[in-house]
Amino acid sequence: MPAPERIPPGSVIPADLLTVLLKGRLTVRGRVREASNAVLYCGIEYDGVSVSCVYKPVTGERPLWDFPDGTLAQREVAAYEISEAMGWGLVPPTVLRDGPYGEGMCQLWIETDAEGAGAGLLALVEDEEPAEGWKAIAFAEVGEGRTALLVHADDERLRRLAVLDAVINNADRKGGHLLPTADGKLYGIDHGVTFNEEDKLRTLLWGWAGEPLTSEAVEVLARLSGDLAVGRSLATRLAELITAAEIDALRARVTTLRTTGRHPEPSGDWPSIPWPPV
Repeated sequence: MPAPERIPPGSVIPADLLTVLLKGRLTVRGRVREASNAVLYCGIEYDGVSVSCVYKPVTGERPLWDFPDGTLAQREVAAYEISEAMGWGLVPPTVLRDGPYGEGMCQLWIETDAEGAGAGLLALVEDEEPAEGWKAIAFAEVGEGRTALLVHADDERLRRLAVLDAVINNADRKGGHLLPTADGKLYGIDHGVTFNEEDKLRTLLWGWAGEPLTSEAVEVLARLSGDLAVGRSLATRLAELITAAEIDALRARVTTLRTTGRHPEPSGDWPSIPWPPV
């Protein structure tokens, strides 16, 4: 029997990948030890196609007092649905399916560039102002009473991700959740703490806070607003993943972004940067 064809991310259409992720035979190969919840590295095969993926079973999730409804897995899939609706492809193909340890999230494994997650996108500098091509986040203590300025790249891929995070109310956008690839793409992962009804946006991507949204983002948000209308297919799919109140809050965030026309700013009611930041 010939070996299954190895397909790199992006070489087949998303619908094909979703079929592989949904229907393929899942084989656990290892565990991502540093994760706070169960994260399993797996191989998946379907109809002669083999890819690698991440499988996060619901049984391995730790309860969160401030996210009492639904599951991390459901919210991860909901984040993928929103990413696809926005047309930016920022979240790897993600499905909800049964696996060796029960129902869970299954997401295409993304190979990062040689320098690793977040490479070239974040930095600590000793200057008080960011250099050209960089945006300031905040000052951070680096030991011995010294501080340094934490900055992120002034990168359109990051700016799109900042808009996505504002829409889904991402409470945990860390540097390690940024996956740049060798072909120039950027993915964001780990969207289990999203869609809360309350403002919980915590991110390292505050560099555009208060600035006008790009014309592209304005157009994308207008389209997304229509897709979230009651009875539309996106709204129907989301209703299977998050609560009605969370969908209402999602619609309200999109409306706010369209009304202000600007990137959100930290509210001051919640820590604005996740810890640890990387």
